[in-house]
Amino acid sequence: MVKQKYLDKAEVLIEALPYIQRFNRKIVVIKYGGSAMLDDALKENVIKDAVLLKLVGFKPIIVHGGGKEISRWISKVGMEPRFVNGLRVTDKDTMEIAEMVLARVNKELVTYVESLGVQAVGVCGKDGRLLTCKKKYSNGEDIGFVGDITKVNPKLLHDLLEKDFLPIVYPIGLDEAGETYNINADDAACAIAEAVHAEKLAFLSDIEGVYRDKDDPESLISELRVSEATELIRQGNVGGGMIPKLQNCIDAIENGVNRVHILDGRLPHSLLLEIFTNKGIGTAILRDDGVKFHNEK
Repeated sequence: MVKQKYLDKAEVLIEALPYIQRFNRKIVVIKYGGSAMLDDALKENVIKDAVLLKLVGFKPIIVHGGGKEISRWISKVGMEPRFVNGLRVTDKDTMEIAEMVLARVNKELVTYVESLGVQAVGVCGKDGRLLTCKKKYSNGEDIGFVGDITKVNPKLLHDLLEKDFLPIVYPIGLDEAGETYNINADDAACAIAEAVHAEKLAFLSDIEGVYRDKDDPESLISELRVSEATELIRQGNVGGGMIPKLQNCIDAIENGVNRVHILDGRLPHSLLLEIFTNKGIGTAILRDDGVKFHNEK
C-alpha cells in the first residue's frame, strides 16, 4: 500500500503541471525585499524558489532592495537615517553607503544562486544604462539623490536571459548627466517588468496581500481585477502603506504585465505556493478581461 504522504506529494506535482506548461519560457520578475532578506532561512527559500522556476522553464529576473540593511550600515558609521513622507533622505554620504550595501547584498544572492547550479549575473541599474532616472521630490521637498525612473533599456536583461543566465538587479540608476541615484526597488521592479513584457511580477514583502477590509486579516482577496483594485483605493479600504504598492501593480498591468502577485515573503516558499497551486497564497492582480484561476466570487 502506497503511503498517503507520497500520494499527496504526487498530487502537488500534478497540480503544478498546468502552470509549468502555461508559463514555460515566460519572463517572471520577482521583487525581493522585507524581512525575507534578513532571515537566512527565508533568504534560502526565496532563492531556491527562483532557481526552481528557472529549472522548470521559467525566465526569472530578481530585483532586490536592501533598505533595512542600508539603515543598519548608516547607523553603524554613526549617521542617523532620515525619512520624509516615508522616503529616505539620501545625501552624498548616504548614497555612497547605499550603493556599497546593495552591491554587497547583490553578490551574496548571486553566489547563492550559483551554489545551486544556476548561472546568475548581478546587474546594477547603471549597467548598460538599464535604469535612467531623474531627481525625485517628495511633495516638492528635496530628498537628495533619490531617482524617478524615466527610461528602461532592457537589452542587457534580454541578452542574459537568452544566454540562460538569471539576472539579479539592484536599483541604482543614472540621470542623463551621469549622476548616481538610489531608486525605490518596487518602482524598479515594475518598470523592468513592463520593459521586458513580463508574464508575471511578484512582490515579496512583509504583507500577506490585499484585504477587502484593511482591518480584517480574514478578508484576504485571492484575485483582484484592476478596476476592483482601483475601487478599493478610492473607497479608502486600503491601508496607507499598501496604496503605493497596489498602485504600482495597477500601473504594471496597464503597461502590459499580464498578472501581478503580492506575497508574504515571511512565509516559506510563498512564491511557489502562489504560482503553482490552484488557490494560491497571496493576492493576484489581473486585467479586467483576465481569467480568474480561483473560485472566489
